[in-house]
Amino acid sequence: MKIGFIGLGIMGRPMAKNLIKAGHELVVFDFNKDAVADLVSCGAAEAAGGAEVAKQCETVITMVPNSPHVRAAVLGEGGVMEGAKAGTVIIDMSSIDPTESKAIGAELAKKGIDMMDCPVSGGEPKAIDGTLSVMCGGKKELFDKYYDMLMVMAGSVVYVGELGSGNVAKLANQMVVAVNIAAVAEALTFAKKAGTDPELVYQAIRGGLAGSTVMDAKAPMMLAGNYKPGFRIELHIKDLNNAINAAHAISSPAPLTAQLMEMMQFLKSEGLEKNDHASLVKYYEKISGASVVK
Repeated sequence: MKIGFIGLGIMGRPMAKNLIKAGHELVVFDFNKDAVADLVSCGAAEAAGGAEVAKQCETVITMVPNSPHVRAAVLGEGGVMEGAKAGTVIIDMSSIDPTESKAIGAELAKKGIDMMDCPVSGGEPKAIDGTLSVMCGGKKELFDKYYDMLMVMAGSVVYVGELGSGNVAKLANQMVVAVNIAAVAEALTFAKKAGTDPELVYQAIRGGLAGSTVMDAKAPMMLAGNYKPGFRIELHIKDLNNAINAAHAISSPAPLTAQLMEMMQFLKSEGLEKNDHASLVKYYEKISGASVVK
């Protein structure tokens, strides 16, 4: 399959490489010329912009930071829509506001262009090894058509519903992850303040109902004082902002998400926005005067 790929950042670059490894023909574009050169060395062709990508490919993947970037890449000057023809399919794998996915899709539909929103979860390691979780919104027939292609980059690809539903699922994921990380940090800080070894508390509770993938990923980082980013605070702030905006648009209460946003904003004010979101434990260090680091 000939695929256009726009956005070769931390996630997009390894995802694009996995498509090439699977035998797909890629035409790529990014403002980062080093990233483009890397993909060209792997066999991709370079395009001068989104419009040129769309002129060459009937399927175009976008993987960019946030809603405004998707809008610019797709609908902006020199964007995908300028070069696309009726029947083109745009698969946006960015994590954005679902209301914006729907709005962009509505503009594309006027020209006979289809759109799917297929955000991913798993971070850079899973992007590299091709085991991301992909949440898909759009027409079911398009999901069926592109399932095998998406599975090249993923360990699971799940259809959620109409356009925008993929990003609803991704934002729900980010809400749960944020609250879970904070709960782990709060519990380990409680253990430390109570005079009990947080490491042993973690080992005691991880096999019970409190145990989770998040706990097993983040508790060891907190205990080691390791905040090397797998997923940065600043990116989680972006996702929670989208979640809160989307929730407000439909009058869905999100008090825990709002509280986590304030905690992460505090960490940003402390200059920690580039740290892993496991550094939520540093919020508790600040207000409790205790550290769980071994």
